[in-house]
Amino acid sequence: MNKQIINTTNAPAPIGPYSQAVKANGFLFCSGQIALHPQTGELMMADLETETKQVMANIKALLDEASIDFSNIIKTTIFLSDMSLFAKVNEIYGSYFSENFPARETVAVKTLPRNVNVEISVTAVL
Repeated sequence: MNKQIINTTNAPAPIGPYSQAVKANGFLFCSGQIALHPQTGELMMADLETETKQVMANIKALLDEASIDFSNIIKTTIFLSDMSLFAKVNEIYGSYFSENFPARETVAVKTLPRNVNVEISVTAVL
């Protein structure tokens, strides 16, 4: 197996024993991203739009580091603190894709890291 750890200062540093992303066998597996600002470490949670856009910016930073973009994403998982947030998060998330949308599931969970409202993980093809 060919495995390469991806790290960038343009996405939040891991807050546990995991990597930001891993390249393996033609795929990029990105850890779940929350709305942490990569430079300040502050949560960007002024509102749901700000939070979701920061999550997507963090994902973009990981894709950039791997020299790919959102069109390479084949699978996403969206975790929400409450399913009532789905419509707004889906609207913002959807604006990052234009066609050939990735497979996806969205689930509401009891609690997310740092009590955020949104966490998204992605898998992309290189």
